[in-house]
Amino acid sequence: MNTIKNREDVSLLVHTFYGKIRKDELLGPIFNYHIAEEEWPVHLNKLTNFWETNLFGVPNPKVSPGQKHMQVDAHMNYSINENHFRQWLGLWFETIDELFVGDLADRAKQSSLRMANGQFAMIWNNRPEDKKQLHRSE
Repeated sequence: MNTIKNREDVSLLVHTFYGKIRKDELLGPIFNYHIAEEEWPVHLNKLTNFWETNLFGVPNPKVSPGQKHMQVDAHMNYSINENHFRQWLGLWFETIDELFVGDLADRAKQSSLRMANGQFAMIWNNRPEDKKQLHRSE
């Protein structure tokens, strides 16, 4: 197993992970609907920039996913719930564990937990009051 050493490793992680996301039964339809096929290369580059900054401190253009996540939630009639984020995190951890070990792999996991919690809180706090209910898909 390798450690995460550079942008190429981050790119491998991001591309492998989102390959799984796009095929996932729960998350794939959401991502594939909201990101057109021709937009994926740009999206993956932005996400590689984001994780390169997060893991190595490399300056990249700032990515603020909150607004986009709120728009997706609204489009889905405010139905994004903790299960979506749990699935996202599970696939992220699985992908990291398949590809990498070490401190930066652990940091990627810890950062993703904080990010998922923050994004879900942002979505929740910006929902109309009458839409603040949990939609659990057991």
